[in-house]
This record gives sequence, C-alpha cells and structure tokens, in this order.
Amino acid sequence: MAAYASGVFPMAEHEDDPDLFWVDPRQRGVLPLDGFHISRSLARTLRRGIFSVTFDTDFAGVVAGCADRDETWINATLRGLYAELAARGHAHSCEVHDETGALVGGVFGVAIGGAFFGESMFSRRTDASKVALAYLVDRLRAGGFTLFDTQFITPHLRRLGGLEIPRAAYRQKLATALETRARFDHGTPAPRRGQEVVQRNAQTS
Repeated sequence: MAAYASGVFPMAEHEDDPDLFWVDPRQRGVLPLDGFHISRSLARTLRRGIFSVTFDTDFAGVVAGCADRDETWINATLRGLYAELAARGHAHSCEVHDETGALVGGVFGVAIGGAFFGESMFSRRTDASKVALAYLVDRLRAGGFTLFDTQFITPHLRRLGGLEIPRAAYRQKLATALETRARFDHGTPAPRRGQEVVQRNAQTS
C-alpha cells in the first residue's frame, strides 16, 4: 500500500516467477473519470442489458480471468497479496456475467483515498471488459474518486479516453487523490440498467 501511495506498482516477469519487481513508468496511463468515451456500439450493448454486472462478488475469479492468457505478469505471490488486500477492503473487482450467470469479463484494482489503481481486465465475450470499465467508472465517479490510474495505455484504453501523462504530473494528481475522501461502497449493487451508466458518464460518438 505504501508503494502504491508513492507511485510505484508491482509486477512479475511471468506466472511461474516467484519474485516481484517495482515499476515507475516515465509516462503513466490514466483514464480521466470525466472523459470516459463510450462508442455508439458500446452504448447499444449497455442499453440492451445483455450482461449483468456486480462488484466484489468474485474477486478471485476476476484475477484468475486476468491471468488466464499465454503470458501474464500475475504470479502466485501477487494473487495472494491481492486476495489479502481484497479481504481488507483495499482491492475491488467488477464482474460481468452473461445470461447463464457465467463470468465473462471483469476488472480489478486497488483503492487508496480518491485514487483507484486499475491492475488488469479480461473479456471472454465481445465488449465484456468495456462494460466492466463503464460500470467501474460510474462507481468511481459516484464515490468521489479523482484518479483512475491504468498504469500503461493500450490502444483499447486509448479508444475509451485513456491518455498518458508525465511522471511528475501523475505524482501531483496522485498526491491530491490521496488526500481525497472517497468510497467504493463495497457490496452496493450495480445499476440494473446500462442506460443509467450511459446517461451519467458517457461521452458518446
């Protein structure tokens, strides 16, 4: 937690490597909470309600989903540490389920003050990870968070409004966020209708 608060985060070289190393990128990925971009196709998916969304009901499942790929930085050490943070209320997950109730997407991260440090996301159905991010942004905005740290920027995140800022600018935003009182509201149900998420948070095109 002290490392996150100082601006660095842990990773492993690969799943079977028991060691961790600390990362402090020169350019930091962030997703502005007032600049989340919902495309018309994603808005349609949200409005159709083909997925159901929950928070903090299957943290281990989301972490496992994020690690289920050919190459992953999430090793057994990190899984254990994230599970402990979740048990203490410092880490959270957003789960996306299909019509059968199966977990098909999600995102997880660590929260300190008004900062949310997004760790990873996964998708087993089209748009599932985007839906998870849309609901997560909605939750963070409602809870008074001011910083959504994505660590790095991918083309996927850039299309959703993510951008890179220099390390010094990130540290300033982080310092402000750490002094902010915010609530993730563990256990609070997600909005039942995706239309609510679109209306409250979308910059659509």
